[in-house]
Amino acid sequence: MVPTKGIFKNGTATSLAGNKNLCGGIPHFKLPPCKLQVQHKRGLTIKLKIIISVVSVLIGVVLMLISLFLCHSKKKKADSTSTSLGNSLLNLSYQSLLKATNGFSPDNLIGTGSFGSVYKGILDREGIVIAVKVLNLTRHGASKSFAAECETLRNIRHRNLVKVLTACSGVDYHGNDFKALVYDFMANGSLDGWLHPTIGLDKAPKTLNVLQRLNIAIDVACALEYLHYHCVTPVIHCDLKPSNILLDENMNGH
Repeated sequence: MVPTKGIFKNGTATSLAGNKNLCGGIPHFKLPPCKLQVQHKRGLTIKLKIIISVVSVLIGVVLMLISLFLCHSKKKKADSTSTSLGNSLLNLSYQSLLKATNGFSPDNLIGTGSFGSVYKGILDREGIVIAVKVLNLTRHGASKSFAAECETLRNIRHRNLVKVLTACSGVDYHGNDFKALVYDFMANGSLDGWLHPTIGLDKAPKTLNVLQRLNIAIDVACALEYLHYHCVTPVIHCDLKPSNILLDENMNGH
């Protein structure tokens, strides 16, 4: 493209002879006009940016709708586990829990927390697998924690919160106070065990695919939404971490 200013302003057509592909310049040169390639390219770039923006927004909306659909569809599922247990667990004694956990054997120890230890147990009569949280009453605040947890869990009910089946308060065979909470057993352990598996020779490594990770994230989000916005008194977890997220036999997060 020949400029229209500077030395080209007073130039002649003779000075440009032999250059067939020139365009523009002053009218005296009698050159063909230049095509607006820059503007066309710029217009194309703007259109491309608009298309990319619209597609990105649509993808985001679709993902959000999918997440909401999965979250609310799970709310409609009936909690068959709680109804099947019925009233059979309302009067569990220290003796029945002792027997279910094989004397609170270390082989049945699932984990240890701030105020107690959790054991896996099997009720002989029903054959139901349970998790028994035995409070360490020698720790300061354990009894208060037990009462607060019973009060809180009595008023909440959600498919992504581990269900408390019953509580046991009494004395053991040594005459010491005994307090325990009985929960649904989470067959697949904690999320931490899946994110950071311990590789052993006798077990295949644990892996989570993308869909499972997404579903667990949605489960946790639904549970937090319930605790924060749908309880009579909002509940703040304060200790949310992979080791406190438990997975049932269907890999649902609790």
